[in-house]
Amino acid sequence: MLLLLLHIATVVPCIGRILLRRHRQPESRIAWLVVVLSLPYAGVLAYLFFGETSIGRKRIGRLTQAFEKLPPPERAPGWAAPENEAEPPERYRPLFNVGASISGYPMVGGNSARLMRDSDRAIDEMVADMDAAVDHVHLLFYIWLNDGNGTKVAEALKRAARRGVACRALIDDLGSRDMARSRQWKEIAESGVHATCALRIGNPLWRAFNGRIDLRNHRKLLVIDNRISYCGSQNCADPAFLPKAKYGPWVDVMMRFEGPVARQNQHLFASDWMESTGEDLSDLLRRPLAPSRRGFAAQVIGTGPTVRNSAMPEMFENLMYAARRELLVTTPYYVPNAGIQAALCAAANRGVDTSIILPARNDDFAVGAASRSYYEELLTAGVKIHEFQPGLLHAKSITLDGEITLIGSANLDRRSFDLNYENCILLYDAAVTAGMRARQMHYRANSRAITLDEVNAWSVSKRVWNNTLAILGPIL
Repeated sequence: MLLLLLHIATVVPCIGRILLRRHRQPESRIAWLVVVLSLPYAGVLAYLFFGETSIGRKRIGRLTQAFEKLPPPERAPGWAAPENEAEPPERYRPLFNVGASISGYPMVGGNSARLMRDSDRAIDEMVADMDAAVDHVHLLFYIWLNDGNGTKVAEALKRAARRGVACRALIDDLGSRDMARSRQWKEIAESGVHATCALRIGNPLWRAFNGRIDLRNHRKLLVIDNRISYCGSQNCADPAFLPKAKYGPWVDVMMRFEGPVARQNQHLFASDWMESTGEDLSDLLRRPLAPSRRGFAAQVIGTGPTVRNSAMPEMFENLMYAARRELLVTTPYYVPNAGIQAALCAAANRGVDTSIILPARNDDFAVGAASRSYYEELLTAGVKIHEFQPGLLHAKSITLDGEITLIGSANLDRRSFDLNYENCILLYDAAVTAGMRARQMHYRANSRAITLDEVNAWSVSKRVWNNTLAILGPIL
């Protein structure tokens, strides 16, 4: 009788919550029901910690206040200058409309970009720009390691702060937990850098009742003097990535931007900073834009659990359906929802040359196995699958028809869809896209093509393993 009462008091309400919660995909409900019914009390506990996508009412309130205080980037003096007009072909305007509907940032012209040669070069260029900064340096990384590249960035921040540049560094409390507790972090603060952690965990048990623990700030961006910004997949670390060195080197992609799009990244950083610290950065957004030259159309897309439901997959799907000739995708983690899988297959089925490049060895065995459960359907539709061999391909990028690029921090997995705060930049430019496409083709040249015959020859045990983990995909 006692066990029955305990069951009624815990399992039944949990099942009710799973069935009644708004904005949850059916496959996600099924996955959680399987967990709770298979492991009743452990499943309820797991749902308590990881089943909801709320960061807590207080944090939501602070973010809301930040967005209410911050003036939109397009109100800055000089935004409406003729050279900032965006003129993509009409067929691409709906893509930017989707982006604007997600984060509120309109497409804007007058931008330029340069693709970094590799991870080490990206860090070196960031350091050079920080050394040349005259007003402020704003840095946000999910992971910041106390290694070679991490130290280079730390020293550049210290130098900038000592010469009077306003430096603000924001790192995720979980992803950068070692850095946040290191002597290096203390020295950064002692040098005059305003340094803090995003989404502090605090007491894990209490946090479970005040927002989900693993909702993280996964963004990677740098803004300097309101005019230069970096965006891409790279954390502040060496390519060897010592915490998971056996999968290395980690292969990332990063772009350096100049133009009005940097002001949009500034706005995104400011919202995160104000939520974390309460410091009002509105005045920075009111400053006039630096004069720019004619350049390409671009737009920042910021997503997360406080943005509208399924915003990131909606952006991905629209890009996939917009492709007419070629679609190239790189992602380290492929755990799609039904819409993403259908969009990739639809692209190949309508004759688009569609390729997805994934790492051969994934640092998350469950994600790697779940990814492979989708191979047969993709290959049958005509999608070309390539597994990158020399290290862990961590680049997150999409190019289509040689003209459109999406680059940023978002993966094609459930965490990026629903749980993490992400930042990407969507751009229309044939030259920049050609450079990004060439990098993607380099990845493909260093990959092994997966064939349908190979997948059909997989053992029953491998199929069962992959498909079982795919069932749990919505909660991975």
